[in-house]
Amino acid sequence: MAIFEKIKKEIMNDPMNHSYTIRGIEPLFKASKNARIAIVGQAPGRKAEETGLYWNDLSGDRLREWFGVSREEFYNNDRIAQLPMDFYFPGKAKTGDLPPRKGFAEKWHPLLLEEMPNIETIILVGNYAQRHYLNKGCEKNLTETVRNFLKYLPEFFPLVHPSPLNIVWLKRNPWFEEDVLPVLRNTVKRLI
Repeated sequence: MAIFEKIKKEIMNDPMNHSYTIRGIEPLFKASKNARIAIVGQAPGRKAEETGLYWNDLSGDRLREWFGVSREEFYNNDRIAQLPMDFYFPGKAKTGDLPPRKGFAEKWHPLLLEEMPNIETIILVGNYAQRHYLNKGCEKNLTETVRNFLKYLPEFFPLVHPSPLNIVWLKRNPWFEEDVLPVLRNTVKRLI
């Protein structure tokens, strides 16, 4: 664990994160040598930042439901790593939160992933994570990338964001629940 504490201190000392560090806000991520799954989402929300617990909101409740795991299994399992595209709440936009800061994941994810050699699948939650990790391998839009999830397995598993704001998307795309979620649950069960 010493290496992850060292990286955490480096993140906090990075001038890019100075405004958070001086307010006593620590980067919100989870890394473990035993991790077999890494969840890459957008960035912590306000509630996650305030409580110091990633996915601590309605989106997290839905994500755990999709995974088929309890809250306890999700948080107390060293086989699940959490690497959002930004480890800090980026602030509010007119609708939703601001996007993760550019350059953040590019700088810190490789250092953390290098120390987690047992990662078998990186779950890419939403557009920011998919564009970063899949780059030109993404389909024409998020829906098509998620629909074609099998082509990215086992290394990556693209998902739509579990936000309550995506309820319309979920209703329009029943194939997600029918085709994607069973494979997701089996993948998570096998790896944790």
